[in-house]
Amino acid sequence: MIRIAAVGDIHLGEDGRGRLRPAFDTLQDCADLFLLAGDLTRHGTVAEAEVVADEVAGLPVPVVGVLGNHDYHSDREAEITAVLGDAGVTVLEGDSIVLDIDGTKVGVAGTKGFCGGYAGRSAGEFGEPLMKEFVRYTRRCAADLRRSLEHLAAEGSDVRIALTHFSPVPDTLAGEPPEIYPFLGSYLLAEAVDEGGADLAVHGHAHLGVEHGMTEGGVRVRNVAQPVIGRAFAVYDLQVP
Repeated sequence: MIRIAAVGDIHLGEDGRGRLRPAFDTLQDCADLFLLAGDLTRHGTVAEAEVVADEVAGLPVPVVGVLGNHDYHSDREAEITAVLGDAGVTVLEGDSIVLDIDGTKVGVAGTKGFCGGYAGRSAGEFGEPLMKEFVRYTRRCAADLRRSLEHLAAEGSDVRIALTHFSPVPDTLAGEPPEIYPFLGSYLLAEAVDEGGADLAVHGHAHLGVEHGMTEGGVRVRNVAQPVIGRAFAVYDLQVP
């Protein structure tokens, strides 16, 4: 069994230094891996990223993350990725990593993902170039996620986790205004999770949503936005086949 700790939407500003570190220092007692599901900063500045880096640097378990829309706000996402990388965080965007955890190959495939909506109420590639590019961006994110999961399977990963910021399913959005569902995620991400053979999907972004959901293919989905889980991180047990 692998113990997965995860949190998203911690939204740390420059005044947040030291806020989460005491809780994070307990990870070695309850988890084998720590996932960060995006929106780590408030406004996507490098100074805020340095605060996040201080919170997670040198933790006793591997840390893997994706960025969220807030982390892109100031157009400094490359620098934020570098700052987090220097602190030991593997930041994924359309790629994957395999971790050896006590002899178990744990694969994590990650992408920020994007908007678009869900079956029956989703945006389509029609009309103005901007609208078509909106949907195509989501398609590219989903395609990268699927390919990354398939790559993990080909590499012989024992378990595979899909890590995104935007939600792959509407289940975990319950409590959010229905009008904004199309801006909280896309069914294309769920298709990638199912087709790629993930064992667990983790996301953030939906602050007013709920924790538990499932794809049509039966993959467990967990919304780990901190306002939803109400604590520094949640821990999920993942059985090894």
